[in-house]
Amino acid sequence: MTTSDPLGEVLQRSRPFRSSSQKAVVGLLRTTDLLRRRLGDTVAAEGITLQQYNVLRILRGAGKEGLPTLTVAERMIERTPGVTRLLDRLEDAGWVERTRCTDDRRRVLASITPVGLELLARLDEPLARAEEDAFRALAEEEMEAFLHALETVRSSLEAEDGLEPPDR
Repeated sequence: MTTSDPLGEVLQRSRPFRSSSQKAVVGLLRTTDLLRRRLGDTVAAEGITLQQYNVLRILRGAGKEGLPTLTVAERMIERTPGVTRLLDRLEDAGWVERTRCTDDRRRVLASITPVGLELLARLDEPLARAEEDAFRALAEEEMEAFLHALETVRSSLEAEDGLEPPDR
């Protein structure tokens, strides 16, 4: 007499992913988590977070004139509603300064300080190494195909959400 194992039978019939889209989402999220942790560890050596690094990177690109705080928020890789608090912490550390716009007192401009630029200069090489290491397994043509696929998915999602692609 054989005994029936309904759970075992269900598990044997089921696939780990219901579709290639689900498998891609899980793979992308897992990979993002690994990248975020590795890059986060790299910037943490200088006492900052990835979000703080992202703001400083955006402000370095803006030059001496800086950017309105809302523009900084729009350009962030990971959108966050707490950009003011983030800028508060960066300003407290001396890496960012904020000034009221003379033309429109409601607008606040954020700019990176010389100390903030020094911090980014110390992080440039370690981050470049970590980024290169993360993708060293891909040949150049694989990297191009990967980047094209990411851009296609991102553009589609942004269009569905009615979003303009951020200027990074």
